[in-house]
Amino acid sequence: MHDPLRLVHEALERARTASSDYDLNPETVLPPGRKLRPAGVLVPILCEGAAARIYLTKRSSALKHHPGQIAFPGGKQDEGDADVVAAALREAHEEIGLDPANVEVLGRMPSHETVTGFMVTPVVARVRAPFDPRPEPGEVEEVFEVPLMHLLDCAQFSVQARRWRGNWRKYYTVPFGPYYIWGATARILRVMADAAEAQ
Repeated sequence: MHDPLRLVHEALERARTASSDYDLNPETVLPPGRKLRPAGVLVPILCEGAAARIYLTKRSSALKHHPGQIAFPGGKQDEGDADVVAAALREAHEEIGLDPANVEVLGRMPSHETVTGFMVTPVVARVRAPFDPRPEPGEVEEVFEVPLMHLLDCAQFSVQARRWRGNWRKYYTVPFGPYYIWGATARILRVMADAAEAQ
């Protein structure tokens, strides 16, 4: 039987280069000595037979930062977290009700720097058994699934641009149905897709 996680394992082995929200905007001048806060996001993959899908969240429209955007479950590393993996697992439990005992961590993708001052570590994991997501009220509006192969197909990605703080900013998108996946989430997924397709 085809192993849907084979490409994911290969991506984890091959991906070596960190990414950032500035990748497509090389003219951006970053302040020297800037301090980045560590954060972890979970890339939860559920496999059923030869099919696999990734869980993503739509952030609440009432949030101050990134309202309504598509994101991985996750957040900043707190003092009580052993590391960014623990932070990702804790946040996924809080945001979508995913029990850490139902998760097998497969590895980490290269870190990603965001315009909001975080150094995000994507933690790739297999969800051991199907579960009923429980969106955290006030923070998560919706939890939905996207086929893994859609997100590992570089042809599904495009580069778009919008005005941000007075300048044009380019970014990756990987739309799926009514969901507009862009920014840091799409950039992290593009790193995975590139590594999965590399020969």
